[in-house]
Amino acid sequence: MKSIFAFVVAMAVAQPLAAQGLFDPVVFVNDTVVTEYEVDQRTTFLRLLNAPGSGRQDVVDTLINERLQAQAIAAVGLELTDEEIDTGIEEFAGRANMTKDQFLAALIEGGVAEETFRDFVEVGVAWRELIGARFGARVQITEAEIDRALGAAGGTSGVRVLVSEIIIPAPPERKADVDEIAQEIAASTSTEEFSNYAREFSATASRDAGGRLPWQELNNLPPVLRPILLSLAPGEVTEPLSIPNAVALFQLRDIEETGTPAREYAAIEYAAYYIPGGRTPAGLAAAEKVRARVDVCDDLYGVAQGQPEEVLERGSKPPSEIPQDIAIELSKLDPGEVSTTLTRANGETLVFLMMCGRTSAVNEDVAREDVAGALRSSRISAYAEGFLDQLRADARIVTP
Repeated sequence: MKSIFAFVVAMAVAQPLAAQGLFDPVVFVNDTVVTEYEVDQRTTFLRLLNAPGSGRQDVVDTLINERLQAQAIAAVGLELTDEEIDTGIEEFAGRANMTKDQFLAALIEGGVAEETFRDFVEVGVAWRELIGARFGARVQITEAEIDRALGAAGGTSGVRVLVSEIIIPAPPERKADVDEIAQEIAASTSTEEFSNYAREFSATASRDAGGRLPWQELNNLPPVLRPILLSLAPGEVTEPLSIPNAVALFQLRDIEETGTPAREYAAIEYAAYYIPGGRTPAGLAAAEKVRARVDVCDDLYGVAQGQPEEVLERGSKPPSEIPQDIAIELSKLDPGEVSTTLTRANGETLVFLMMCGRTSAVNEDVAREDVAGALRSSRISAYAEGFLDQLRADARIVTP
């Protein structure tokens, strides 16, 4: 009996010319094949999310790894129920503040098949279960390790970065044009070129300075942005990041250790007052009038008095729960300072954003079980990477 590998090769050769192209094999991984269609689907998916790793070779490497993971999962007979897969989809959609149905609809509209995404989630969830079952019992975290982790967290040197920013408004009718401009900016090769783009396209207060921001503590930045900046060399630019009604890009100009302990924040308190008109002259003029009336967040209650309750939002949230665009703006503000860069309602509402204060995280208040969980997760991840490296070394990977 022919192997699946031989069968796939035979089928690929036997296909009529009309069917060639989209389902051509890109790489054979043991007895399975990665097709051109799958590469195209994954590339489209990553670009819809503005996620890194959307280059062709990165995508092919990722799909090879997922084939190896799927084969290891099948080898132990692990199968997920439809409910488990749906839960994984809901968790993924929740990261984008969407329901499962909303997220799937957005993917389909963007050209990604629901089956493609379900397969991606199924492999990811099942791989986590396999790794937990295979290596979980090996990971025992001691009290001494927790003590060392708590001590290190309070004594590590801080890092600060010198960054330039561009935030381009992108209402729905301009989204395609803005995405094209953003891709051009992402290819910038010098700080001067990036600054010229900032003066031309950015909607931030820093545009007149070419998007250049002063030194910032890395821990003041949104958690999602920190690893992206740390992966850059000075002069490099991030991939475009989609935020509500806008696209953001950042260029790393310099980075240094401060020699002082890094500060972690348990919560950030801010207020958002919503002004009709968006970034029109009338909307910006109204924002300037509000700015002249307020010195602290409490003053906004007087501004909003007599208006519908929803025009003013104020709260305190952990950094990881703050919407990305708001977190970016808050990272540039001290208590009492204001940003009028952001909009809502497809650009028709201006966000008058005010920093109220930051609450530092104190190591003594950190639950020891949370630290143990983080250490355990890190160690299991290391086991998983080693196991995948072994699978790849033992695999038969053939490019046609």
